[in-house]
Amino acid sequence: MKAGDERQHDLGAFLRKQRENTSRTALGLPPIRNRTTGLRREEVAAMSGISVTWYTWLEQGRDVTPSRQVLDAVARSLGLAQAEHAFVLSLAGYPATDFGSAQPITMTPSVQRLLDAQGVYPSYALSADWTIVGWNSTYGRFYPPAPATPVERRNLLWLTFTDPYIRSLVVDWEFTSSRVIAEFRAELGAHLHTPAIEILIDRLWRTSAEFRERWKAHEVTRFTSRLRTFRHPEVGDLQLEQHRMTMSGDPDLHVIIYVPDPDSGSLDRLHQLADLAASNEPRMNEDSER
Repeated sequence: MKAGDERQHDLGAFLRKQRENTSRTALGLPPIRNRTTGLRREEVAAMSGISVTWYTWLEQGRDVTPSRQVLDAVARSLGLAQAEHAFVLSLAGYPATDFGSAQPITMTPSVQRLLDAQGVYPSYALSADWTIVGWNSTYGRFYPPAPATPVERRNLLWLTFTDPYIRSLVVDWEFTSSRVIAEFRAELGAHLHTPAIEILIDRLWRTSAEFRERWKAHEVTRFTSRLRTFRHPEVGDLQLEQHRMTMSGDPDLHVIIYVPDPDSGSLDRLHQLADLAASNEPRMNEDSER
């Protein structure tokens, strides 16, 4: 199957999933067989101002070329969120931005200086395909596997589902792992069938049953700053606000910074973590293995 055909198939699967999950009550529609969720294809087509046949072809992944206006109308009819709407557009060939190279980019000295300037705040950089390409010393102690992991396996999506350290570090792993997939879909929707991304997804599909379950949900959401809790083996619980910046000179490069919640005592624990990183003391798990 060609990449274009696969994108059409993905678009159809996503629209079908959204139609089946749409609240009828929210749209002022009566229940169907005592169900308050799920729209008929005829209803979506009527609300979107297109024929039932045309909408059916969209869901079936047929070789059709919907205009942006048609997709905008369908998105409104299904009540799609902004990220979901953008995902639909990208699958149909209307991406907001170019993906750029699927290969991990090389860190520039200026971006590395930006990471280092964050001091005790754990900070790292992601390339377009979500490869971790740089970090500061505090992040190196916050997530010790990063420096030892080969770059070809240092993908955030891959590590989320395969690295036991992340699973123990992330307190709400069940929620976060689903969110990571939804954010990945939102950002790379039009590029899921490029060779590098296909290889990544295939490896995860064969490796992780939890990934397969979440991937099939077709959830999509944009990245948002939020408060997260981590359970670090050396300094204990950390309540950190997660923020992300896009480099103006390279929109395919993102810098993620963890800022301590001011009322949690996490800043003191980050200072402890930074001191451990500066001292190069063996990590606790290394000591226990000896």
